[in-house]
Amino acid sequence: MTSQLNVRQATEQKEEALSPYAAKSRMSRGRLKAEEPCPIRTAFQRDRDRIIHCKAFRRLKHKTQVFIAPLGDHYVTRLTHTLEVSQIARTISRALNLNEDLTEAIALGHDLGHTPFGHVGEEVLNELYAPGFRHNEQSLRVVELLENDGQGLNLTWEVRDGILSHSKERADIMEYSSVKAGTLEGQVCKIADAIAYINHDIGDAIRASIITEGSLPLSAITVLGNSHRERINTMVCDIIEFSWAVRGEEVSPNPDITMSPQVLEATNTLRDFLFEQVYNLNAAEAEAEKAREVVRRLYRYFLKHEDKLPAEYRAYGEATERRVVDYIAGMTDQYALRMVQELEENS
Repeated sequence: MTSQLNVRQATEQKEEALSPYAAKSRMSRGRLKAEEPCPIRTAFQRDRDRIIHCKAFRRLKHKTQVFIAPLGDHYVTRLTHTLEVSQIARTISRALNLNEDLTEAIALGHDLGHTPFGHVGEEVLNELYAPGFRHNEQSLRVVELLENDGQGLNLTWEVRDGILSHSKERADIMEYSSVKAGTLEGQVCKIADAIAYINHDIGDAIRASIITEGSLPLSAITVLGNSHRERINTMVCDIIEFSWAVRGEEVSPNPDITMSPQVLEATNTLRDFLFEQVYNLNAAEAEAEKAREVVRRLYRYFLKHEDKLPAEYRAYGEATERRVVDYIAGMTDQYALRMVQELEENS
């Protein structure tokens, strides 16, 4: 019988059957601070568990994806989005014989630094804060510093790299906004993020009566399918097929996570449609402007009243602006709304 003391080693041994291009937990580039390995869990499994149990992960359930503090029960939140990304990414990684534990950890942590009010909040903080604000960089800051009373989660390099590298360019879901992920598992999470949000944002926009199923671009749905289920299935199957070299069954010079040109074009067409018909022309623009003003008001207030920041945010030896941004970015939609209401009542 395998004893508790060598469960991790047994799991690490099983990882040797993964693709030669997969990340192996025992070969990790390590953590920022050295620590004893867990006797049961691999390094990537431990990272996944730390993310699930952190405060920032729990707050995702009250952070908006696209629509500001929606009243309906079925709109996507950052938490449900994160779970969808994890499911899609794990399916792809399993099919391609990659490290599913690493994939899951990256997927669960990729949006920990997202602001309240979705991308509206991110845009406002980026305008207000001179060095700029990007949620992928904030997600990395959350796991490296802000969680655990300023100690961070001390995750492995591979998970932190995947979290930082998940953002995409506006024009093409296969383009990289800064640096390409250092692992194939990180690349899987990046494209799984796009598959998830493109499809669930269509569903939310239809639910909000901003678009109809019939208004989706014909050229895209002809390739991808008419329903949410069909579109995701087409995209996932296409990625697996066109990334098959990643399994390592035959020697390949540079195996990569990719899509066929036809499916990629259709997916980008849907993404462009969302920007034109939903993100940039949101029928709830009044609500979006209200959210922008909430973030502006909070930013101005805490710059003038640094002493009102929670103690943990005042403990970092950094500029006031940086601490204020950290505090606001961590807020949920409802918390930010309540705080502004309290400020107005006490002014």
